[in-house]
Amino acid sequence: MNASDADPPQIWVDGDACPGVIKEILFRAAERERIRVTLVANQWLRCPPSQYIRALQVQGGFDVADSEIVERLQPGDLVVTQDIPLAARVIEKGGVAVNPRGERYTPDNMAERLSMRNFMEELRGAGVQTGGPSAFHARDRQAFANALDRWLAQRPKRSRAAG
Repeated sequence: MNASDADPPQIWVDGDACPGVIKEILFRAAERERIRVTLVANQWLRCPPSQYIRALQVQGGFDVADSEIVERLQPGDLVVTQDIPLAARVIEKGGVAVNPRGERYTPDNMAERLSMRNFMEELRGAGVQTGGPSAFHARDRQAFANALDRWLAQRPKRSRAAG
């Protein structure tokens, strides 16, 4: 099978923790670019009526949504997640992972990110208050929109036959 026979790339969203403003950017992109966007979560998620947008509810449980995304994604698909272990699995399978602040996860930065995540978990486990993520700002929303636009521009396009 060659690339033209394959399904076009799509976008998967780790829906439980994705900010609403990021979902809105993705919903607009789905309509504009005619690309499938699937939100995966262990709870019901509201999404606008569209042939390009859907929500997939999975059973509750540790990493159930993450495993569903990894199982369904194809090489070249984009996954939007803040979950560093999920991002590592996406990269291993040939997908592209970006967080809602527009930072792309790469094989080069994954080891450092996993290490920092584990270190922070150890601190929290020892009772140290590490604080949460910083507030989400307009610049984060813009950085995400820019990262999405770069991925959209680089993805293989489905040929558009005349008629």
